[in-house]
Amino acid sequence: KFDPRQNVDGLSKPVVIPPAFGLDGIHRITVTGDGDDIAYWNRYVAVVEMGGIGSFSEPRLNLSVTHGAQDLVSSKLPGLQAYQLSLKAPAPPAGSFDAAAAARGKLVFEGAGRCASCHSGASFTDANLRLHPATDSMAEPESPSYASRSATKLYRTSPLKGVWQHAPYFHDGSAATLEDVVRAYNDRLSLGLGPQQVSDVAQYLKSL
Repeated sequence: KFDPRQNVDGLSKPVVIPPAFGLDGIHRITVTGDGDDIAYWNRYVAVVEMGGIGSFSEPRLNLSVTHGAQDLVSSKLPGLQAYQLSLKAPAPPAGSFDAAAAARGKLVFEGAGRCASCHSGASFTDANLRLHPATDSMAEPESPSYASRSATKLYRTSPLKGVWQHAPYFHDGSAATLEDVVRAYNDRLSLGLGPQQVSDVAQYLKSL
């Protein structure tokens, strides 16, 4: 966990660092979808977080930072982004999920669980099409809202490929397991899923 806004607004509320893999074709790569490609975030980290020689500007945050008279950052960004986009989401280890339960869970995920309404497509995210208000987040309400400290003031739908690999879940890490994630949605959205359905969806997520 890390708070990338601390040296901008002085607050300290670390959030879970999202995976760097499986991002090819996904244009909103941060929790709040601030930039349209990885290079945006790499520039932010290089200049604002690490003091790199170069510039970063984000009018939505009233933020403009320049270090030095040269730009030693921009030329590094295309190669770094290409490398990151080459990283594939890891496949689940053999025997790490119940295949029969996962098959049942897929039906719930796409049906009664309503998960696929946002976790859609091959990447299991609608982030390229839209971002969501803070009220849609299972980790909200929180004070201050992490979204309120971002450029978009919104949240993206997290991609799910390789989700088995990077607990804890939600941007604040408040869900320790995938079962906890499904329970949170079930309770918050009054989905009416039974314990077996919750468990089956969790097994499906572990299979992705």
